[in-house]
Amino acid sequence: MKLSERYSTVLFGAFMSLGMSFAMSLVLTLINLGFVPEFFERWLWGFLIGFIVSFPTSLAIIPLVKKIVGKLTS
Repeated sequence: MKLSERYSTVLFGAFMSLGMSFAMSLVLTLINLGFVPEFFERWLWGFLIGFIVSFPTSLAIIPLVKKIVGKLTS
């Protein structure tokens, strides 16, 4: 099943936000806490907060980045 092209920006933002929030929260939790007994709980909390912030931010920034990339590559 394929979705309409009109969802591409939202899907791109969702997947990019998920990936970046996952990686950044994992690394920063390890740096700040090390591998402590409550690591997974704190990491998942950081991941959730990171995604809540990064998803709407990515939706706001993606159109601007597309314009900039278009100007640089045209």
